Amino acid sequence: MKTSTDRILTTHTGSLPRPELLTDRHDESLLRAAVAETVRRQLSAGIDVINDGEASKPSYATYVRERLSGFGGEPVPLQQRDFQAFPEFAARRARQQGRSQVAANPACTGPVAYLDTAPVAADIANLGAGADGATEVFMSAASPGVIEMFMPNRYYPSTEDYLHALADAMKTEYDAISQAGLILQLDCPDLAAGWAVGPELTVEEFRRKVSQRLEALEYATRDTPADRLRLHLCWGNYEGPHVTDIPLAEIIDLVLAARPAALSFEGANPRHEHEWTLFEDTRLPDGKVIIPGVLDSTTNYVEHPELIAQRITRYAGLVGREHVMAGSDCGFATFTASVKVDPKITWAKLAAMSEGARLASGRLWDR
Repeated sequence: MKTSTDRILTTHTGSLPRPELLTDRHDESLLRAAVAETVRRQLSAGIDVINDGEASKPSYATYVRERLSGFGGEPVPLQQRDFQAFPEFAARRARQQGRSQVAANPACTGPVAYLDTAPVAADIANLGAGADGATEVFMSAASPGVIEMFMPNRYYPSTEDYLHALADAMKTEYDAISQAGLILQLDCPDLAAGWAVGPELTVEEFRRKVSQRLEALEYATRDTPADRLRLHLCWGNYEGPHVTDIPLAEIIDLVLAARPAALSFEGANPRHEHEWTLFEDTRLPDGKVIIPGVLDSTTNYVEHPELIAQRITRYAGLVGREHVMAGSDCGFATFTASVKVDPKITWAKLAAMSEGARLASGRLWDR
């Protein structure tokens, strides 16, 4: 994994606006062209560590319905306590276009197995065909835990059994990505957002839940070197109150102890930006890199490069410049049915991040 050895490297969380030409994501020629366009736009914006924008996926987590067996039945809505505290807001949000497709998904109703490696092979080929010029290339994949969060167990005797089955199945995809020479990003919003989904738990109960999911992840990625892995967590990629979010301080030790060499997390939105101070007392394990969000992925504000530089240098001052990459809070198009940030604004945000990283690099290396 490339690190910020002589300047701050830039990346993002994964999903990006799908090009207008992608009228049918099942059309391989259109998909190939869309990935090439997405790669070009990232490089033009000055992004160092790029991906395919998740062009082939309808969402970052539930795309696995097209690759795994075992899912069906009536859609199961997510129960988020954040919305229960503000019912009027929740009702208005539910009326927004596409929300019904996002908030409810089928459950696991049968044995889980990986059906066909052709889709991930096509993703890898499409990305590899156009990624020349990038500092490094990554590809994201849903973690067992986030699949369980969105598509709950109705078949296995226990959650542990379900997670183990998901880990066994998803290992096929994880191995394919890493064996292709790509950095594997494991999307794990459940490690933070899972606190506010479903029944209320104590902090200790939730920490046990996080540990259980990390164990499944460790098992599934056991054949991938730690320095080829990065882990993303978040509290849900939506503009809302977030008053029920668990503090990062309650789980930071667990996620930093996990094998992935890089940790991506929210650091720009109004609910979590203050948590940069956590690293005043949190020591990074040897070989770890953090990718704090310096762009809010839920608003159409384009962050000023100076603000971005300030955010980067805060973290670098605490953990060391070589241990920081600049990223986004989450994806900009995590669900194709519900895109909140205008595509042109997304690209402007990414260009602003590159400029902010240049400013920060000048301050961190040219002293």
